[in-house]
Amino acid sequence: MSPVRADIAAAGRVVVKVGSSSLTTSAGEIADEAITALAAALAARHGAGIQVVLVSSGAIASGLVPLGLTRRPSDLATQQAAASVGQGLLIARYTAAFAQHGIRTGQVLLSADDLMRRTHYRNAQRTLDRLLELGVLPVVNENDTVATDEIRFGDNDRLAALVAHVTHARALVLLSDVDGLYDGDPRRGTAQRIPEVRGQADLAGIRLGRGLKAGQGSQTSQGSQTSQGSQTSQTSLTSQTSQTSQGIGGMATKVEAAIIASTAGIPTVVADAANAAAALAGDPVGTYFAAHGRRPATRLLWLKHAAVARGSLRLDPGAVEAVVKRHASLLPAGLTGVEGAFDAGDPVDLCDENDTIVARGLVNYDAAEIPGLMGRSTRWLASKLGPEYEREIVHRDDLVIL
Repeated sequence: MSPVRADIAAAGRVVVKVGSSSLTTSAGEIADEAITALAAALAARHGAGIQVVLVSSGAIASGLVPLGLTRRPSDLATQQAAASVGQGLLIARYTAAFAQHGIRTGQVLLSADDLMRRTHYRNAQRTLDRLLELGVLPVVNENDTVATDEIRFGDNDRLAALVAHVTHARALVLLSDVDGLYDGDPRRGTAQRIPEVRGQADLAGIRLGRGLKAGQGSQTSQGSQTSQGSQTSQTSLTSQTSQTSQGIGGMATKVEAAIIASTAGIPTVVADAANAAAALAGDPVGTYFAAHGRRPATRLLWLKHAAVARGSLRLDPGAVEAVVKRHASLLPAGLTGVEGAFDAGDPVDLCDENDTIVARGLVNYDAAEIPGLMGRSTRWLASKLGPEYEREIVHRDDLVIL
């Protein structure tokens, strides 16, 4: 065990995420041997008294062959249909594989809304905690049968990072068909695996490649895209084994998830599924993201890393300074514009006069109400419209700086 990964090996509760490409064949069929091997690795940790939560992709991919589909469907309705068929097949395989080790599993399907709305979040947290207390190994997936493009995680890497936060896990392990992060294209023979990341500075100048959808062939470094917020460079961050992917996540989503978790105090490892046991034991495989920072409120974690804004508000310079530098609430007096169709409680982006997004928050008014409030003080609004208008557009407790 590497000394720097003692926190992984000693974690009493760990979240493990496995990607579609590690669970299915190139034809989209469930790879029983892969599930058997993964179950054995997790069962060993479970048998050592470690509480394990498995976040598993593969529902849509598992439903392709039974429905006679040769490619991952592009339309939402067919994706949901494939997930409906595939999820049952997937959980049945997991149930049988873990039963061989005397472990009972429980299925938990989550949507993005479940980790935003406090009552939903608390219900999810209580369910997962109780399953673990009862010795059950929860198998979590996004509820693809009902999720829409507007309210979904988009990939299970971020879902796993948020589940690790919800369950107060002490470690996160992201498994797929990659063996870690590289500082270049390893097929050229000169790239080196990055064994450890201690902060954003260690990723400076590195471009992150995104994965492909099922049926679209293998990923190449030339086809990779720069992740949101990363800087363009001459170096691509890629996997050692660039295979056909059945999922929608890529290296960028894994790095994003690792940063979400590690900056919330949860050490994270990105590794090949074939090295699951070694990664969980703290061995120096894959890439280790050291924990730093403090755990924020789950709602704010979701708002910053997973929420999709339903609209935007434009702020004057004074309001930008108050929100960004003084962490103050956004008041009607600081608004100069509004775009989008949203309801009270929806996430919205807060932009400066150049339309640069500076923050995101949960708005207290419907979009149709805001034009009549812009530039007015809350005291004036309360005197003219009633005391219910003496409130913030976005309260500082429902706001994150980007």
